[in-house]
Amino acid sequence: MFDSGKNPVAGGLAAVGAFVLWGLLPLYWKMLHSVPPLEVLGHRIVWSLVFVAVLMQVTRRWDELRRAVSSVRNMAVMAVAGVLVGGNWFLYIWAVNNGRVLETSLGYYITPLLNVLMGCVLLGEQLSKGQKAALVLAAAGVAVQLTMLGRLPWVALVLAGSFSVYGLLRKTANVESVPGLFFETAVLTPVVLVYLVWLDGNGGAFGHAGTAVSLLLAGAGVCTSVPLLLFAFAARRMHLGTVGILQYIAPTIAFMLGVFVFDEPFSAGRLISFCFIWLAVAIYSGESLWKRRRRAVQQE
Repeated sequence: MFDSGKNPVAGGLAAVGAFVLWGLLPLYWKMLHSVPPLEVLGHRIVWSLVFVAVLMQVTRRWDELRRAVSSVRNMAVMAVAGVLVGGNWFLYIWAVNNGRVLETSLGYYITPLLNVLMGCVLLGEQLSKGQKAALVLAAAGVAVQLTMLGRLPWVALVLAGSFSVYGLLRKTANVESVPGLFFETAVLTPVVLVYLVWLDGNGGAFGHAGTAVSLLLAGAGVCTSVPLLLFAFAARRMHLGTVGILQYIAPTIAFMLGVFVFDEPFSAGRLISFCFIWLAVAIYSGESLWKRRRRAVQQE
């Protein structure tokens, strides 16, 4: 399942599956609206660890993990990455159940653009004209929300910022996606378990709020891990540029859910802001595709 052989059709199906599932996640978290976000996060972490541990055993990938943790630097990087992704998960769950699905959508639209900016600032990468234009338009979209709505879209910015830093850290750690996720959740699990045991004696939802809620809490691990595994499968079989374009499926689904399913307020100011972001995404994606095709022609 995890070989690196090229199979773009299978990779494409896996990528679409991953991003569709990520886009639909708000529906899952909404079903747990009666459970405090911190408790949902705790179960998400613990059950993710259980699910990934079973997968590690089935696919016999413990040697990869042992090699990764043989480096103190790798362990430190992954530990920080674990804290970041845990914070990102918590904010996302909180935002969905507090009527801010549109802001989560905005955050994941601008994440790739923020990755480009971080590459420029932190890694000294040069920005193309298209990337510069996309970043200016994205900044304008954020500015519109600040001026027309009177508030900064902090949920979107924190989600994008935390995930971008997480991605940067994961790039510097010499470990694959599945062993990395196991380590990241394992780092968080001891504290989370103490919290969940305390909750169990103080009216926590798991085992006390009905079978359906308990099953949904346990299923949070599967909902977290399966899209990530599909994404890892796809990334090894497709051009990363194509995967990068497909990633906009997730925030687009979240946007549609926010507007048409959850009936969140969508004012003229928000529409203008999203138009700036969509134009930025179009320029960024279009330039990426053009460059890839140009390189392909030159190699022929």
